[in-house]
Amino acid sequence: MKIASYNINGIRARMPRLVEYLEEQKPDVLCLQELKCADDNLPIGEIQAAGYDGIWHGQKGFNGVAILTPGGAPTLRCIGLPGDPDDTHSRYIEAEVNGVIVASIYLPNGNPVGTEKFAYKLAWMDRLRAHASELLAEERPVVLAGDWNVIPTDDPDDVFSARAMASDALAQPESRQAFRRILNLGYTDAIRARHSEGVMYTFWDMKTNGWERDAGFRIDHLLLSPQAADRLFDAGVDKDYRGRERPSDHTPAWVILDD
Repeated sequence: MKIASYNINGIRARMPRLVEYLEEQKPDVLCLQELKCADDNLPIGEIQAAGYDGIWHGQKGFNGVAILTPGGAPTLRCIGLPGDPDDTHSRYIEAEVNGVIVASIYLPNGNPVGTEKFAYKLAWMDRLRAHASELLAEERPVVLAGDWNVIPTDDPDDVFSARAMASDALAQPESRQAFRRILNLGYTDAIRARHSEGVMYTFWDMKTNGWERDAGFRIDHLLLSPQAADRLFDAGVDKDYRGRERPSDHTPAWVILDD
């Protein structure tokens, strides 16, 4: 069972890349982030023509998450991250697919540090930790997939330059601590479980020609509950898709669970 995560950075602008990925890689589940599109404007017809259907939590111009599966939509569990009924950001959607609980997550960026945006990021991660703990209590396979907007370490395998990112919200000690607190509940970072060493970047900034300089970092993660980690067969990053025409600034990351 292949579960992939792809920050598409505007689904309408990246439809050729999305259809390409679906047709070439044929994931059993594809979690999308940053749709930047309201639900009533989503290009569902093109996705269905590629053999997939899905569930959506869109937002005009910002955010937005989805979960796609072949041959019909997955079973929706919840829309929106519990814990704040007044939260208007479309950043979390959760489904069940063949007995596996899958969440598509788009964490807040948090920049600039020291503002309400950074405080919102940390509060959102606290809410995510609480919900992730509740999911573990179900004692089932769980995959928390998405753009976490956290660079886990200063290791060159995670970030091209720790110094360049030192003041960014993605690399702050508080962001990393919040990420580790979720891992320490009992989750496994699938990419690092399969590739303990080696560059596994998932994002290259367009504004700074990051792709051309290979100045990237790893912020797209798939976290596995113990029941999912027991089934871990492989995990990786499809770097090639970042270098194609009119790409997203992210590339897909994925995990394969043994049936």
